[in-house]
Amino acid sequence: MMCGGLGGGKPADEETQSICDKVKPHVEQKAGKSYDVFTAKTYKAQVVAGTNYFIKVHVGGEDHVHIRVFKKLPCNEGKDLELSSIQESKSHCDPIEYF
Repeated sequence: MMCGGLGGGKPADEETQSICDKVKPHVEQKAGKSYDVFTAKTYKAQVVAGTNYFIKVHVGGEDHVHIRVFKKLPCNEGKDLELSSIQESKSHCDPIEYF
């Protein structure tokens, strides 16, 4: 993956699901709703001064959200994950794009 570029889409793995589990309360707060299902499906990553994760998350039925999470470098103190943005009303077919 090239620094600064958005990498290709990959199937979600344990690390991606762990990121989703940690930021789920923040996503729910920002969306103003709670999700019974919150399963990472696919993701893209962008290496910057840390890593931006763009994750497609299944939230029940046919509904998905796209979330952008910034993971700080280990040398930076404080929270290691920060929810940057969410996009609601997404479907399984919607591609993950930079937002």
